[in-house]
Amino acid sequence: MKMLLECGAKPVDSHVDEKTEKSWSFMRKMLFGLTPGQYLGQALRNPFNWILGIIFAIGLPLIAYRFLFGLSVVTHGSNDYPWGLFLGFGLFAMVPLSASGFMLGTAVEIFGRHDFKPIERLALLNGLLGYLFAVIYLMVDLGQPWRLPYPMVVSFGPAAVLFLVAWHVATYLSVQVAEVSVSFFEWIGWLGGKRYIKKITIGLTVAGIILSTLHQGALGALFSYAPGKVHPLWYSASFQWILFFCSAIPAGLCMVIVVSTVVKKTMAWRCDANFLDNLDRCTLGLAKGASMGLITYLAIKLISVAHDNEWGYLTTGWGTWFLLEMAVGVVLPIMLFAYAIRHNFVGLARFGAGITVFGIILNRLNTALITFNWQLYQEIPHIFEVIISVTIFAVYVVVYRFILYRLPILFVWKEQPQEALATEAVKAAPIRTTPSPAGAMYRKMD
Repeated sequence: MKMLLECGAKPVDSHVDEKTEKSWSFMRKMLFGLTPGQYLGQALRNPFNWILGIIFAIGLPLIAYRFLFGLSVVTHGSNDYPWGLFLGFGLFAMVPLSASGFMLGTAVEIFGRHDFKPIERLALLNGLLGYLFAVIYLMVDLGQPWRLPYPMVVSFGPAAVLFLVAWHVATYLSVQVAEVSVSFFEWIGWLGGKRYIKKITIGLTVAGIILSTLHQGALGALFSYAPGKVHPLWYSASFQWILFFCSAIPAGLCMVIVVSTVVKKTMAWRCDANFLDNLDRCTLGLAKGASMGLITYLAIKLISVAHDNEWGYLTTGWGTWFLLEMAVGVVLPIMLFAYAIRHNFVGLARFGAGITVFGIILNRLNTALITFNWQLYQEIPHIFEVIISVTIFAVYVVVYRFILYRLPILFVWKEQPQEALATEAVKAAPIRTTPSPAGAMYRKMD
């Protein structure tokens, strides 16, 4: 793409081609302003696309194989280990990493932190895709996606945590679709849809706060179904829900830092000056929020260990593993963020965000998979399960990149023709010289 930009190609950021002064066709928008030959050529020159092609060539047939012959042919799942990588990573890790949507939406729309406006849409998109692919991972694990409404409507069980999670994830996913749809409406030129979403933005944001807060904690409450199976250092009946919720706050903020860093390095041509010029400042602001979230999580984690009096486990092998997780995934990022914020070292803040994301994933895998049935044996994921998990994540990357290339997420969409015509019509309207009936009445009274 850089080669085409150097040759004079200009990506689509408005409805009108500035060279020809004609409206872009839908196909030209899809190809972000390139001809089919140019689009195919730049896609083939990108080595990352070849890596994705190899992953899809291996992984997609395995996904079909799973749905044709059942879950047992691709996992080691059993009654002892019901949760593998599909849920341990795809659901329990993807959901906290997608908490950025409700947090940035709340900061900008509710608390008026418009200094984070340049990255708000990126955070909303990160939340939407994270939740969407968490549901896809869940469907691959459960199978029979046509029976998705059963735990929500047919097997109506409002006292069950799964019922709460199902309804909250489905409802919040709908809220996120509406929030991100503003960018899509700008892209297709539907002003009515954009105006409608703008009118209900506050309501959507409040709904996002309520739904996301509840189901982030409900994911932790799911482990109350299996008391005694998770190692005591990773399970506390009284604090499990709040530990999941508190850890989701730095997870979502740090995921936005990681994604924005990747975007800046790999697709700077798609970012406008407003995004690039404010990214460093926004990164440090997110790092401040993430550090406070990590400190809160660390404090509650220590309180939970003290409350359950599990200090003795720290001298065991599992205790060493627990201390390693806390040192690398929590304490180290806090120290990195503190130094980076104090000295305005953006690169160090980005490194700390990457470590935090790794720590959150490790914590979720420890809780759902590694320390599950810690008194029995440790399950090693099936190679097919690993390949399918990587394949779904590769699809997630492709969809993420597809949207960022086209919709106004990293750039501001220029004025639409309809708005320009409306403005010109108002300016060209003749000045009214005939007095209105009300004006005539007042003059008569005078």
